[in-house]
Amino acid sequence: MNAYPSLTVCMLYKKRWAVELFFKWIKQHLRIKKFFGINENAVKTQIWCAVATYSLIAIIKKELNVEVSLYTLLQVLSVSAFEKIELQRAFAKEEPQTEQGWICKPLQLFDF
Repeated sequence: MNAYPSLTVCMLYKKRWAVELFFKWIKQHLRIKKFFGINENAVKTQIWCAVATYSLIAIIKKELNVEVSLYTLLQVLSVSAFEKIELQRAFAKEEPQTEQGWICKPLQLFDF
């Protein structure tokens, strides 16, 4: 019987756990629910695109000194991808105003 030393088994488990944590991080932060391709190149390409997007958003967050979480920032950007609004204004604490000083409020469809 080939038995491995306990230290070897422990180190292998530690490496495996690091891989599991990496994939958990990918699912939580890069928002990859499934892979579009099944070969190695397709999976690597999708992961690198997601990492690049995540990194750019982190840089934008730091440069603009936005105080919301990266998750919230990604959510807002994914919803408002085609709106023409400055990012600093989108995350401003006070409500935006028009040139005449009127406060812009969202349209209420229902009064509950």
